[in-house]
Amino acid sequence: MSFEGIYGQDKQIAILRRSMEKGRIPHAFLFHGMRGIGKRTTAVAFAKALLCERKTACGLCPACRKVESGNHPDVVVITPQGQFIKIEDIRDLRNQMRFRPLEGPKRIFILVDAERMNIASANSLLKTLEEPSLVNVLILVSSRPYQLPMTILSRCQKLRFHPIPSDIVARYLEEKTGLDGETVAVLAASSGGSIGRALEMHGESYLTRRKRFIGKICEGFSDPLKGILFAGDFGKDRKEIELRFEILKSWYRDLMVYKETGETKKLIHQDFAEAVRSMAGGMTPSDILRALETVEWAHKALEKNANKQLTLEAMTFKLSGQA
Repeated sequence: MSFEGIYGQDKQIAILRRSMEKGRIPHAFLFHGMRGIGKRTTAVAFAKALLCERKTACGLCPACRKVESGNHPDVVVITPQGQFIKIEDIRDLRNQMRFRPLEGPKRIFILVDAERMNIASANSLLKTLEEPSLVNVLILVSSRPYQLPMTILSRCQKLRFHPIPSDIVARYLEEKTGLDGETVAVLAASSGGSIGRALEMHGESYLTRRKRFIGKICEGFSDPLKGILFAGDFGKDRKEIELRFEILKSWYRDLMVYKETGETKKLIHQDFAEAVRSMAGGMTPSDILRALETVEWAHKALEKNANKQLTLEAMTFKLSGQA
């Protein structure tokens, strides 16, 4: 992957290119932003550019080919093994940093999901950051930088990656997947600006599950029995529950957008535009806002390990307007 193959992060790539042109490469970067927007891909492309014979990440020279295949001795990628990044991995990284590059002008160390270092690992890495080397470049990749110690954050050049515009996500999906236009539009709008998330949703039969769940939302909650069934079928595992909260929030978001604008072009669930019109027609903006607040309340309650069934039943009861 070259810089040209990265979607929606032109500003970030321009910053990296300028640092190369000026010969001022920081010894430590922090690439941060939501998941699935190209942080790790950009880190690897940057490593490729630093080692490329043409300094462009050409993809053709031996160095680029080795980086692409994961076999370049001067590029080390560390990922969590289990829940955490282990201190043994950080110690091994520090040991490798003692040596000069084997083939290229620099050695690049990429630490993926850096926020998953435990305290011992972070303290060990801090010693490396306190002793920078001219030939080593460390890139921390994180979607939760606030979980990293300030002592580490303060020693890194921060580069924030932003959510990708939905039209660019759609273009990526059109070019890479061959999906039909309607599927592309829904995935792009539902992705939250993350290509990785859009691909994940496609692979998880998201559209089928979403369609079924929205059908249940459209049935309404006024019938107490339907409300109880809705709560009971909200999802068994955490991932499914998170998905349904995501859909529910985006649904009420669409109701508010339509209520305020009278237009459907900015809806996430454009293929349910008629249902949005119908439901929004029977609600005031205050009703929709209260519904959103109710969904958010239930979501946060479950994150704090509240009783799942009671919380979801209370949510559907409130959404029905009976509370």
